[in-house]
Amino acid sequence: MMKPSDRFKQPSCADDHEPGARRVDAARNDILEHLHPVRGIEKHALRDALNRVLAADILSPANVPGHDNSAMDGYAVRGTDLDENERPHLRLIGNLHAGQRFDGECRPGECIRIMTGAPMPAGADTVIMQEQARVIDATTVEIVGRHRHGENVRLAGEDIARGAAVLERGRRLTPADIGILASLGIAEVGVFRRPRVAFFSTGDELRSLGETLNEGDVFDSNRYSLYGMLKQLDVELLDLGVIRDDPSRLREAFSSAAAIADVIVTSGGVSVGEADFTRETLEALGTMNFWKILMKPGRPLSFGHIGDTAFFGLPGNPVAVMVTFYQFVQPALRYLASGRTEAPLTLLARSTQAIRKRPGRYEFPRGIFHIDDNGEASVATTGQQGSGILTSMSRGNCFILLPEDNAGVEAGEQVSIQPFASY
Repeated sequence: MMKPSDRFKQPSCADDHEPGARRVDAARNDILEHLHPVRGIEKHALRDALNRVLAADILSPANVPGHDNSAMDGYAVRGTDLDENERPHLRLIGNLHAGQRFDGECRPGECIRIMTGAPMPAGADTVIMQEQARVIDATTVEIVGRHRHGENVRLAGEDIARGAAVLERGRRLTPADIGILASLGIAEVGVFRRPRVAFFSTGDELRSLGETLNEGDVFDSNRYSLYGMLKQLDVELLDLGVIRDDPSRLREAFSSAAAIADVIVTSGGVSVGEADFTRETLEALGTMNFWKILMKPGRPLSFGHIGDTAFFGLPGNPVAVMVTFYQFVQPALRYLASGRTEAPLTLLARSTQAIRKRPGRYEFPRGIFHIDDNGEASVATTGQQGSGILTSMSRGNCFILLPEDNAGVEAGEQVSIQPFASY
């Protein structure tokens, strides 16, 4: 029988070291190794494809630009005319605007007034910008300054050559990508379908917005935080609400979610002391790992599969939900969508304060970073860092990354920071 004093020897979330607990990087890598990217393909009109993931390489059907053209407003000339005289006088034989073509040829001793984007006339291979030319009269132009053959000319295929790979499979399309595809005349593209994510909260004490709170009840904030974070990732959302701590309801919720979603994300019900039937239900329906992670906040995490559907069971504390989402669920969803692993954006910043920490756990204090006029980044914590203080996430714009072996930070010391997804 356990003695009362032995209770204080049991591993807990207050420990800096805990036997059997997993490191953050190991847990993240293990999750990615057990995921299979979504491979369903949809066709979408170009404007509807923004932020979607390409399902196949895009090969250019044409040269971009499609013809040699002027990069400046100025005068199209033959380069050899610049070699013969230091300040040649050339005969002006025409004007050429973008969208027009010059029917004749630019012969030796001649030039053509040309606008940016206009196709180069036959015979001309160089453009002199208008600031380096002097109009003598209606038919004569003097070229001043030193010049080289081919200057201020954009060659056909200079940006994109016909047949070249323009955008690769697995790329998430940006506004610039959409513009490139439009420049190639591509009106629709094949993209992978978005991962479908079912999410819900568990707990008898949780109430949805609009319901009356009785003593001991709380509003379900976690589901709204999850909604916001998932919405930023452009996944297909399936909000299943709040599920009571009842074995039959839990089993029904998990089973129905697994039937329609690629991923299930829940909050609550995964830590030591939670209702046993949550764990029993998950283990009965699928293959599940219940981990203790060497991190603060966010020690308890469950991950596994119900059939082909991946499952993430996040802690119940509001900040722990967001920290574990950003560190584990977000990279997993990005991998599912694209088949690519993407390292999160991290920056170096100078801490304006001392931060206490003992080695053992990876800690994620919430911070506020600023970039000064010299381009230097500085960061300070948001204040109190309890896992239930959701205002630390609202006020903050980054995590201060303090790995397991970190023993604290002195004021003025550089630290790594990870901006939140909205930055």
